[in-house]
Amino acid sequence: MTVLKAELARLAKGMFADPIPAAPSVELTVAPAQVEDAAAILRFASKVGLRVLFWGGGTHQGIGNAVAPDIVMTTHRLDKIVDWQAEDLTIVVEAGVTVSDLEAQLQQRGQTAVLPESPAGATVGGLVAAGLSGWRRLRYGPTRDRILEVVLATGDGRVVRGGGPLVKNVTGYDLPRLATGSLGSLGLIARLCLKLWPLAADRGMVEVADPQMALRTAYRPLAVIETTERSVAYLAGTRAELEAQAARLGGRLVAGHRWPEPLAGPREFVLRVPAGEIGWFVDEMRVNEWAFQAAHGVGEVRLVVDRGDDEQLARLREEAENLGGALVAYSSPEDGVFDPWGAAPESADLQRRVKAAFDPAGVANPGILPGGI
Repeated sequence: MTVLKAELARLAKGMFADPIPAAPSVELTVAPAQVEDAAAILRFASKVGLRVLFWGGGTHQGIGNAVAPDIVMTTHRLDKIVDWQAEDLTIVVEAGVTVSDLEAQLQQRGQTAVLPESPAGATVGGLVAAGLSGWRRLRYGPTRDRILEVVLATGDGRVVRGGGPLVKNVTGYDLPRLATGSLGSLGLIARLCLKLWPLAADRGMVEVADPQMALRTAYRPLAVIETTERSVAYLAGTRAELEAQAARLGGRLVAGHRWPEPLAGPREFVLRVPAGEIGWFVDEMRVNEWAFQAAHGVGEVRLVVDRGDDEQLARLREEAENLGGALVAYSSPEDGVFDPWGAAPESADLQRRVKAAFDPAGVANPGILPGGI
């Protein structure tokens, strides 16, 4: 083991980082500044069987099965905006760039990457690895549709690239989609090319009594969100368009956007069901007195649940899975009684084969996916 440590220390020279307080306790935390350095560490880890946990902002580390790593690899030195082609509406960023910093830069030129609006500290690579989309998905579609290119350090230490920096490019189209939502199971997402959107001239909100009615009435709303307290339609366009929309919705137009604050509680879940079925599940949230945020038209509900509510959760998950949906834990229960994923997907065998192609030794975030993949 001493020889292994010495070799690892040689490879990691210049990449050592202080332990991350919220991360699992490990002997070595590394922060590569180049994708090739990350690949070298992964190549060695694959050779000797050391498990590697990837860490961005740490804001979504509770998703999936817990990982027991030997090495933590953080992306905080992969933090550069590499190339911004504002006229072509594309930008190339490293994985450790925070969403807040990226959006602040883009807003100077009237653009946005339409990434999730919260939480603070989230990194671009972490959000893509988690497969997360923001509230504006109703209008702009999921995050995966705006990823044009990915550079990945695979679990076995290769540097691979898929896609291309052109909006109409289709070469290597599969790798960006494979990496999105992979939770680091294929390797480290090191660099991404994103499609951008121009910011609307004006923004506004209208509180509504019936979110489903608002969905039918409003023209291309950014989002229609129902929470425990109220339902709001989020709009974008010219001032005249916003005023006309508010009149049709029968509500008062409030300037700007104030997105729901992230939910926090003992156990956090995301429910995904066909968009037309969301009403029944929202009713269940209210019956159980759970705090929730429901994205109408998308079919996603974020919720927090008290400990001891496993019976109600199991019923909710069964109903969702019967519709082809899922109930996924976004903070892993400490007791491990309630599986974070639920029933294994039909694609589990395919996922294992894909995992083996990129990470044959199983060192990259091992076991995080459904079924312990």
